[in-house]
Amino acid sequence: MTNITFYVPQDAAALAVGANDVVAAIQAEAKKRQLIVNIIRNGSRGMLWLETLVEVVTPEGRVAYGPVEADDVPALFDAGWHEGKPGHTLYHGQTEEIPYLKKQQRLTFARVGIINPLSLEDYQAHGGYEGLKKALAMTPEKIVEEVTESGLRGRGGAAFPTGIKWNTVLKAQADQKYIACNADEGDSGTFSDRMVMEGDPFTLIEGMTIAGVAVGATYGYIYLRSEYPQAADVLNKAIAIARETGWLGNDIQGSGHAFDLEVRIGAGAYICGEETSMLDSLEGKRGQVRYKPPLPALKGLFGKPTVINNVISLASVPIILAKGGAYYRDFGMGRSKGTLPFQLAGNLKQGGLVELAFGVTLRELLYDFGGGSASGRPLRAVQVGGPLGAYLPESQWDIPLDYESYMNVNAMVGHGGIVAFDDTVDMAHMAEYAMEFCAVESCGKCTPCRIGAVRGTEVIQKIRQDHQREQQVHLLRDLCDTMLSGSLCALGGMTPYPVLSALEHFPQDFGLEAAPAASQA
Repeated sequence: MTNITFYVPQDAAALAVGANDVVAAIQAEAKKRQLIVNIIRNGSRGMLWLETLVEVVTPEGRVAYGPVEADDVPALFDAGWHEGKPGHTLYHGQTEEIPYLKKQQRLTFARVGIINPLSLEDYQAHGGYEGLKKALAMTPEKIVEEVTESGLRGRGGAAFPTGIKWNTVLKAQADQKYIACNADEGDSGTFSDRMVMEGDPFTLIEGMTIAGVAVGATYGYIYLRSEYPQAADVLNKAIAIARETGWLGNDIQGSGHAFDLEVRIGAGAYICGEETSMLDSLEGKRGQVRYKPPLPALKGLFGKPTVINNVISLASVPIILAKGGAYYRDFGMGRSKGTLPFQLAGNLKQGGLVELAFGVTLRELLYDFGGGSASGRPLRAVQVGGPLGAYLPESQWDIPLDYESYMNVNAMVGHGGIVAFDDTVDMAHMAEYAMEFCAVESCGKCTPCRIGAVRGTEVIQKIRQDHQREQQVHLLRDLCDTMLSGSLCALGGMTPYPVLSALEHFPQDFGLEAAPAASQA
């Protein structure tokens, strides 16, 4: 038999559970059976509990098997998986029909897991570079207008309107402007940036190029966390391909527009996820928060006007230009337009990535997609938005996931990371961890963060030890108020969110009078 094509992810999550061993096993077993196989390394579909997810191409479409380990391969061949047959327990049917995938609204992640990440032909066959082609025929003002019309806001956590930021840089007068992509994905439970960089790198390159054309910037930097070597490798190869084929360089596709970019590796500081600390690090300095004004849009990298967006923001731009701002805007609710890739992590049966329009609820994500707790125990608390995000009790799991609704309950959507905990969690310990995290990761520039987080850790320890508990709780609230109001950036300014939410919703864990019992899910 010929023309047997397998897709096996080369995503870091799949590699971590033995995807390369699975590939070697497929090749060895096929050789033994005198079968000719073609193995394409794709990105992950985002169903991480099924990794390594192997797909086989059939006349009816791709059929999925997972989680596959190398030892499973001989039995899978015996069951006829190379023909898409259902005779094995790891069979899941047609990939696109798996409910976890089918119920999603994939815009930014439309190609991830489907294409070979380093095939420009694949990328263009699935709509790639259509956005840039349109942008090259538009005025810079019109490009910015489309992005503004889309309602796209910063997907890195701050949720600042992208169009306003771009317009500021467009109008700034300078001999040089830059695009800086913040790929320092340091929040707990987040991996969407990594997945798009490893699974569809050209969409980020295209988005940055469109941004450059829009604001008059001719050079860009991707500031990538050092913990992502696979993403660095894929990005550098994709940049080289884009350069060789005229999608980057001094004269993009003969348009007269110039734009090029490079990857810079960070040294592992959480604070460098803050945009001005990232700029200092890019300039070769110690990553420390800068005072504002001046805004980075006016005086950013090397003192020049700079667009700073995160990976998902920039990767969302190509579809906005290809299909129009109105198309993207019609997803979502209120002032939260478009989609967000939510990342399910922690104590869940089905961890992974789910891209949906704003407005979905936490309960839907936890149960309809996440499948409930992995431990089988009741879920008790969920942290949304990384280590600075609030802990939400079950009473708040039906609030629509959008920026404003979450702000109204002193929470944040952030980067879309969702970490679930069952009823064995000690929320006083989690509050202490939040303060300790801030103390360890503080850049040290401002006193409320540098000193406040250290004192906050000590105060929570005293509360847990029942050392003048009521007095220490009062002190903790005062300290949190100081950090909220006086910190130079969001690290110190938002550390009180997880601390105060734990104190408010789970007082019994601090040895305080229990709150009224919430209904169980």
